[in-house]
Amino acid sequence: MQQNKYDDASFFENYSHMPRSIGGLEAAGEWTELRSMLPALQDKRVLDLGCGYGWHCRYVRERGARSAVGVDLSDRMLARARELTDDPAIEYMRMGIEDIDFANEAFDVALSSLALHYIQDFGEVCRKVHRYLADGGSFVFTVEHPIFTAMGPQDWHYGPTGEKQHWPLDRYHDEGERLARFLGHDVVKYHRTVSGYLNPLIEAGFRLDRLSELKPTPEMLELHPEWAEEVRRPMFLLVKASKA
Repeated sequence: MQQNKYDDASFFENYSHMPRSIGGLEAAGEWTELRSMLPALQDKRVLDLGCGYGWHCRYVRERGARSAVGVDLSDRMLARARELTDDPAIEYMRMGIEDIDFANEAFDVALSSLALHYIQDFGEVCRKVHRYLADGGSFVFTVEHPIFTAMGPQDWHYGPTGEKQHWPLDRYHDEGERLARFLGHDVVKYHRTVSGYLNPLIEAGFRLDRLSELKPTPEMLELHPEWAEEVRRPMFLLVKASKA
């Protein structure tokens, strides 16, 4: 099931006020780690799945990428991306991630930030990305961590005075649809286990290069003390794989 919540005016308005929507990549808690997982970008052809405002497309071009193609299902997201972009080597295309259709070996790098947990058939996306990458190409992506997505409410268990006591975990091995509350709206996400992300990559022909569960560093906590609770449970899973 494809969702297009970002074209809902109320949802998009709420999203536009998030720190990462205002401050860009540097305001995203996972950006430093994601950036460290990207390969050398000089002269690379890059595909961004779920490009949103186009932050990553512009970043890779600033780092010497030959071209960037950003794919997103939302007209509102793409309109904002085009407003922020003045670069003929960046192309934005409206389509669902499940519907991507490019020539074999059309790209050297594929990346995706916090979009693939909205995709029902992750294995098919892996197979497509593998075809579209040149030999030696990299697939780098972030998703909400399976511990975070296992239960639909995606919230802490609170004590009698409102303190966050622990993060509840249940139905971990029961992969599939979850109804989550995000930005004041009901949103469908797809829960997968860690192996539910890694095995489809391996089966598609990828080699796993690096994993991260993004434990905040003291330096990160000094700048963003509000991230202290992220030490108590992982919120993100970051993966780097390559087409051998």
